[in-house]
Amino acid sequence: MARRAREQHTPRGTRVTPPPHGGTFRPLGPRRLDQITQAAFDILEKIGMADCPEDVAALAIEQGARRRDDGRLCFPKTMIDATLSKAMRRVNLPGFSEDLGLTIGGGNVHIGTGGAAVEVPDDAGGFRAAQLADLYQLMQIVGRAENIHYGVRPIVARDMETAWDLDANTAFACLKACPKPIGISFDTAQHVPRITQMFDIALGGEGRFRQHPFCMGIIVHAVSPLRFAPEGVEIMKAAIQAGMPLQICTAAQAGATSPVTLAGALAQGLAESLAGLIIANVLSPGFPTILAFMPFISDLRTGAMTGGSGEAAVANAAAAQLLLNLDIPSTVSAGMTDAKEPDAQAGYEKGYTVALAAQAGADMINLSVGMLGSLMVASPEALVIDDDMCAAILRSVRGVELADDALDLEMIEAVASGPGHYLGEAQTLARMRTEYVYPALADRQSVQDWQEAGRPALTDRAKDRVRELTAQAPTHLPKDREAAIRAAFDIKVPKDHT
Repeated sequence: MARRAREQHTPRGTRVTPPPHGGTFRPLGPRRLDQITQAAFDILEKIGMADCPEDVAALAIEQGARRRDDGRLCFPKTMIDATLSKAMRRVNLPGFSEDLGLTIGGGNVHIGTGGAAVEVPDDAGGFRAAQLADLYQLMQIVGRAENIHYGVRPIVARDMETAWDLDANTAFACLKACPKPIGISFDTAQHVPRITQMFDIALGGEGRFRQHPFCMGIIVHAVSPLRFAPEGVEIMKAAIQAGMPLQICTAAQAGATSPVTLAGALAQGLAESLAGLIIANVLSPGFPTILAFMPFISDLRTGAMTGGSGEAAVANAAAAQLLLNLDIPSTVSAGMTDAKEPDAQAGYEKGYTVALAAQAGADMINLSVGMLGSLMVASPEALVIDDDMCAAILRSVRGVELADDALDLEMIEAVASGPGHYLGEAQTLARMRTEYVYPALADRQSVQDWQEAGRPALTDRAKDRVRELTAQAPTHLPKDREAAIRAAFDIKVPKDHT
């Protein structure tokens, strides 16, 4: 009954590009791949992690971990191998609408949002504090964009007065706006069961979320260098108890909180990621866990994070390769342009960072769309432009496909001896929508036609697209269940919000 109810509210016309299989780009040769992986194992075995909560550390020690004299928790190679052998290789992420669910792992590339931007563009060309209404709008776009597969909350709603208001209303805004798999963060572990109650109501009854976990817990489990975040581990425990899939994050900044060399940063980041996987499996063997291994880069002239650099592109592609080599479901970061508006700099920085991560076979690419200003700003116009960009990137990952009729010599003979073009051939008509991808926003008019059309700017077309995608309220959350949530929680998203 619950399944039929959810399918009834699947948005009509929602189409999502199937995830292509990546992994052809390998920034690390076999020797470097092995060296960095072994260095990560050595870090875990010899240096270990500090600040593990005592109860979790005790469980880990029972299962083979070792505590150094200084209190650091070390993980021998046998324990790492045991974790890798029992870790879940493929994680199923259902959407609220079941036909929008995903299977994460194995190098199938999915595009998504993420981050904690605190500002959005204003109407005067500047920026203002991000609000709950902005989050709702952004997640509506995610829910209807064809090349975005999932939505991790991209902004912090700064008009929420308390941490509970922020967590509850972030969860509701993402749930109501987006029928695809979503991901949210939590201020404290105590909020997890209360949010799970909200999700149960949305799905039609107690315990339903455990059966249909459409939301990931986005959890920062490590503080670099090589320390657990105790509050993150507590949230991890609560999410596991709720049956909420984990996306556990480490984002050390090379030259600041990880070594300046990309190889050293990758080794430390892989160690921190695997430490989280070990703890998740100590708490619940084989629990669905996705490693968000996101190496950030410093501009060493200032110490600031730079998301759009070539180093960021290759480091995150290498992170994807390292996790793909271990057959662990992966998330990396890309699209984190340092540009402050969706201009040429934003385009080229997003283009090569997302493309390299996708070609390397990242299962999920967080932060890949909509972000500006080194993650400080989220823009709805940038989001729809990036969706257009990702259509081409996902097509490039598919590569050259060789179907049975791809090399039709009889057709070539007939055209060469006859009309001299393939425009009217049955194969051309049949394949024009499958072999090729056409942009929704990018301009392909002739120069003359573009000038005669008034020289339309990409950002103007993006604004029109934003209005189109947010013109109607989402329908996947049944009205009676929304009313029940509003009765049980202090929801600040207006009832008539579109």
